[in-house]
Amino acid sequence: MGILIAAAGSRGDVVPYTGLGAELRRAGHDVAVATAETFAPLVRGAGLDFRSLPADPRGHGGVSGKRELMRTAASFITELGQGFADVMADGPDLLLLSTTTAPLGWHIAEATGTPSIGVYLQPTAPTGDFPPVVTGSRWLGRPANRMAGRFALRMADRVFEQAVAKLRHRLQLPPASASAMRRRQEQTNWPILHGFSTVLAPRPSDWRPGLEVVGNWWPFHDPSDRLPTALEDFLSAGPRPVLIGFGSMAAGDGERLSELAVRALRRAGLRGILQAGSAGLAADGDDVLTIGDVPHALLFPRLAAVVHHAGAGTSAAALRAGVPAVTVPVAADQPFWGGRLAVLGAATDPIPFRSLTAERLADSLDRVVKQQAYTRAAVRGARHMMTEDGAGQVLKTIRQMARCS
Repeated sequence: MGILIAAAGSRGDVVPYTGLGAELRRAGHDVAVATAETFAPLVRGAGLDFRSLPADPRGHGGVSGKRELMRTAASFITELGQGFADVMADGPDLLLLSTTTAPLGWHIAEATGTPSIGVYLQPTAPTGDFPPVVTGSRWLGRPANRMAGRFALRMADRVFEQAVAKLRHRLQLPPASASAMRRRQEQTNWPILHGFSTVLAPRPSDWRPGLEVVGNWWPFHDPSDRLPTALEDFLSAGPRPVLIGFGSMAAGDGERLSELAVRALRRAGLRGILQAGSAGLAADGDDVLTIGDVPHALLFPRLAAVVHHAGAGTSAAALRAGVPAVTVPVAADQPFWGGRLAVLGAATDPIPFRSLTAERLADSLDRVVKQQAYTRAAVRGARHMMTEDGAGQVLKTIRQMARCS
């Protein structure tokens, strides 16, 4: 079967699909990933075909204010929709659609008759169990949580409205709004598989049929991969260090964050590794090492703790390694995942990015490293995650669809 996975966003929004795609390829499927050109090496490195999408939101940055942000997001989505139509020329047998690409992919699936499945990295369906994860909202009560969830989807539909109109015109489909198409998908119980662990976010009891939480899809890394020699030497030279990194977040804040991180590490008496990321963290010293991208699966089990922005992938990777965390959420769904780690006892309460100080970070690091309760909670979470097979559940769903078609 020819399968096209379509994903858009930052690195964390894309790399889980390299691991999922590699598992699908291992099962005998021909798999391509459509995403931004910047991720082509990651996709091809996993042995998957690459399709280029105008799917990198960094080219639409530098805005301030909600209204301008909405306009910029709508422009990005419109460009993404036109590019999505282009990559369908090869005619895959099945579309796997991420949170961002699904509201466009539904229309392409309609025009081409191609079956589709949602493969989401965040819970987006309204529920009483928690408020919308992208808003960072506090608990509102069950009825208000559901109401806020529905409102968040309406706002998302507004962002997609222009793109949907242009895409349907290009595909020669009759007019239909983004919200009307979403309602249609919900009424038919369109299947969405969520690639995160039930230990972090159990399936809400009030979700409709077709919505499932299956476990993480882990980024692909070659079994022959090794950590760089300088990093191996640093790990071997003393007690387990702490990793501090903000992934694709905090661009332009590198100098301040680097200084703050080193001060916090030394105040807590810990060795540290700074992961450069988009912020460009960097520091020198016998007790500090700066690194670029390395596989979390190889590094995290050898750490004392991880300080991170609470992205879905990094949060899961730290928990999978049985390592406690200090989370510093920056935006979007990050406060949700940081809060979930804290509820599990595997992390301190999240430190909002704007409230981060060296003193506050040092205090949190001192607690997660010295108080073994955090590590024990992380290890329990890791054991639970070992029982899940996210990619296997996707394969099972694909086989069921093939039998029913």
